Amino acid sequence: MQAIRKFINNKMSMNRDLLLLLVIGGLYALGIFLSNTFVNIYIWKQSGDYITIALYNLATYIFQAMTFIVAGRFAKRVDRIIVLRLGVIFLALFFLSVLLIGNHASTYNFLLGSLLGIGYGFYWLAFNVLTFEITEPDTRDFFNGFLGILQSFGGMIGPLLAGIIISNMNANVGYTTIFTISLILFICSVAISFLLKRRSAEGSYQFFQVLKERKNNKNWKRILHAHFLQGLREGVFAFVISIWVFVLTQSEFALGIFNLFLSGISIVLYFFATKYIKPAARKKAVLIGSILLSISSFIFLFPIDFIFLIVYAVFIGIAYPIINVPYVSLTYDVIGHARNAKELRIEYIVVRELFLNVGRIISIVIFIVLVHLFTAVKVIPILLVVLGSAHLFIYLYVKNISLGSHKKREILIKDQITDEKDR
Repeated sequence: MQAIRKFINNKMSMNRDLLLLLVIGGLYALGIFLSNTFVNIYIWKQSGDYITIALYNLATYIFQAMTFIVAGRFAKRVDRIIVLRLGVIFLALFFLSVLLIGNHASTYNFLLGSLLGIGYGFYWLAFNVLTFEITEPDTRDFFNGFLGILQSFGGMIGPLLAGIIISNMNANVGYTTIFTISLILFICSVAISFLLKRRSAEGSYQFFQVLKERKNNKNWKRILHAHFLQGLREGVFAFVISIWVFVLTQSEFALGIFNLFLSGISIVLYFFATKYIKPAARKKAVLIGSILLSISSFIFLFPIDFIFLIVYAVFIGIAYPIINVPYVSLTYDVIGHARNAKELRIEYIVVRELFLNVGRIISIVIFIVLVHLFTAVKVIPILLVVLGSAHLFIYLYVKNISLGSHKKREILIKDQITDEKDR
């Protein structure tokens, strides 16, 4: 425990904005994990229909992708902190709408998903840009790892607390309570954002230029393809697993226990990943995590019960931190080495998120088509195995990324060429 405290204290001396951004990220994680998992259950209990849930999530990703493009333009014209606040405000409006709509949530599933997607778009654009600006290559792994710990803590406490509240109250009162708590947490996030140093941007918004840059920069093309594949897995997995846990157990408390296992293991693994996965070992870590994640999806080919789902939670609780800490850091390093990264950092993040969300959208569209054409209980396990293997292909792109040494990069810049061999 003393070693952990010493490690955190040394890292926290970096700067004030980094700490504040971590606090905002932690509050966001707690607010989202407390309620958003249960919005899917809330809608499921009203409709009992996979397509209704899928359309809610599809709307979220469509509007998140579109909002990223708009938010990028905003971030070039106004302060990034304002964009962050807009995101949190829309997320608060989402939970307020859920409270007001109540028992008609399944009828307005697309509207609710749209509001959530807009909130996500503004929030994550600003948060990712601020992460890129506030962190340096030597602090990036720590920030991503410690943020992962906070998110895992939120994922452990939030659903468990929500499950306890819902299980011990009248269903509607319980859901109203957790949605209200989330609303308060987002209001707190907005308040804390006023303590962040204002960060204005300069220059014109060059979204299409950065989108075309993948033709010239192989590393940029590879990391974009990797994020598209990441989205293919995340789109369906984001809601199907929680629905299955609830369908099997008919208990929100059991869903809280599931997330307790998943996030509790992730907290420990995020700490070790942050401390021990060095830049030189990033690709190997992505490979190991991807293999574990892919193996875990084969669990769904067997008759599923709650024990099998807990085993799955253990697998992904181990795998995700091993992948995410080096993968996210590598992504930011690729952006940092890209052409005009300082001036176009916002555009690079927008394009990255666009590829990620297009992957999620395609994933859910495939899900909707297959569930419409075939029996859900038969086709979903096969689809999960296929999409669950996407991270192995991520490694095939990541392993070929080569950033070169800092010294080499300076020489290449002087020669006015890039480190791409066939530029």
